[in-house]
Amino acid sequence: MSILQTVTPVTHDLGGFQVRRAIPSPTRAMVGPFVFVDQFGPARLASGEGMDVRPHPHINLATVTWLFEGAIDHRDSLGTFSTIHPGTVNLMTAGKGIVHSERSPQTERGGGPALYGMQTWLALPEGREELDPAFEAVSDIPVMEDTCVKAQVIMGELWGKRAPTTTYAETIYAEIDLGPAGAIPIDGSARGGADERAVMLVGGEASIDGLPLDLYALVLLKPGETMTLRSDRGGKVMLMGGEAFADRRYVWWNFVSSSRERINQAKEDWQQGRFPKVPGDEVEFIPLPRKPLTVSYP
Repeated sequence: MSILQTVTPVTHDLGGFQVRRAIPSPTRAMVGPFVFVDQFGPARLASGEGMDVRPHPHINLATVTWLFEGAIDHRDSLGTFSTIHPGTVNLMTAGKGIVHSERSPQTERGGGPALYGMQTWLALPEGREELDPAFEAVSDIPVMEDTCVKAQVIMGELWGKRAPTTTYAETIYAEIDLGPAGAIPIDGSARGGADERAVMLVGGEASIDGLPLDLYALVLLKPGETMTLRSDRGGKVMLMGGEAFADRRYVWWNFVSSSRERINQAKEDWQQGRFPKVPGDEVEFIPLPRKPLTVSYP
């Protein structure tokens, strides 16, 4: 069997669009450094509406935003302003602490903004959790194209191509677009330290070694085996993974750490207003929840 485990995501309806959270889940905490995997859309909001994620904090992780359709304005406490578009990866390293907001651009709201993409978090490895915060937007993503396949390498090295995106642990991350009768090998011996690998079908249909993939399910693959991803009618698949972490990671709300005490400190810091403000988005913020939707205490 090529498949070790299938994780069915929990779906949250946010009004105009749905978010599907695969991990953390009761059955799976991480895939390589990926400690949080959200898929949202496809959706088109009503005219005049938009996505508005108010300023909120993170520690000890790096967020990765990748869009298939639409645009998002990113602002953070470093003073960064970046409009995310398809084909550009936004990597925000929280390290010892950062605050950011994500909103639909005003230019997109009049016609009803499109929302379709991925939001993932990467745990920072032991000894590097308290890095200085940083941000990068990388648009020169390697692309591999064949007659019926287009693959974009977002992070790490795949199919002989390496993305320039910063990685803190060995990481692989790619978007694979399969046309009708398209196929691509998922190489078990590929470089990049892919101890753990998973795929997620986010549109259309596809199979791995002849086993159909369920839409939006996170499918963990057997390590070290080469297998074939194929589609008869066309599909979009995300491939992700990397080196397995030997040490635990705790998740509470937007905080990830190898230490519960560090998370408790971050809770107090946010409540007491010790995190920095987001220039250009200083008024609103998300209060510390009593019972967050995202909790993982392995």
